[in-house]
Order: sequence, then structure tokens, then C-alpha cells
Amino acid sequence: MFAQTFRFADQRSQWNAFQSRVRSAFEPRKPRHRFLRFVLGVIGLGLLALLVFFSVFVGAAMIAVGLAFKLWQRRGKPMTARAKGRADVVEGEFRVVAPQALPGQRSDSAR
Repeated sequence: MFAQTFRFADQRSQWNAFQSRVRSAFEPRKPRHRFLRFVLGVIGLGLLALLVFFSVFVGAAMIAVGLAFKLWQRRGKPMTARAKGRADVVEGEFRVVAPQALPGQRSDSAR
């Protein structure tokens, strides 16, 4: 079924002509010549590859600038001084507990 089927004709011919011109302005047509279609397709793919290539470099530059900014803010401060006054840092000591010392667990030798 074609899109032309459900287009309702208006009684005013100037309105139909305007609609036709607007519709045709936003419906790009492929060229009929095979070689020209091929060339335009290659140009489109090249443009797409170029945009992706530059977007990768722009993203990498944004990450690099962000990391440099973070490092610049931290300059001159020792690592321990940064962590000391922060409420989200928990300092403490730990020790490794042997598996047989844990309650409710059997060691491999008891099997």
C-alpha cells in the first residue's frame, strides 16, 4: 500500500501545491546513476568515519583534562593527609582468621 493512498485532497489547489513543494523538499532522492550513488555512499561512510574518529579524540581529551584537573587539585598534599579528616574513611587493623576457628564451619581435615 502506498502513502499516496491516504492523502486527502484539499479543494484549494494552491494549498496542494504548497504541500507538494514542502514534501518534496524534505524527501531527498537517490541519484539514478549507479556510479554517482556509489560515490555518494562512500562519501557518507567517510564522513561517518571522520565524525567517529574525532569524537573518540574529543572524549579522550575530556577524560585527560578531567584527570589533570583532579591531579592539579591534589598537588602538594601527602596521601595520608588527604584521607585524615574525611568522614567516609574508616581506619583500622585486621587479621586473617584461620578457617577452622570460624564458628559453624568445618575444616577439610574433619571430613
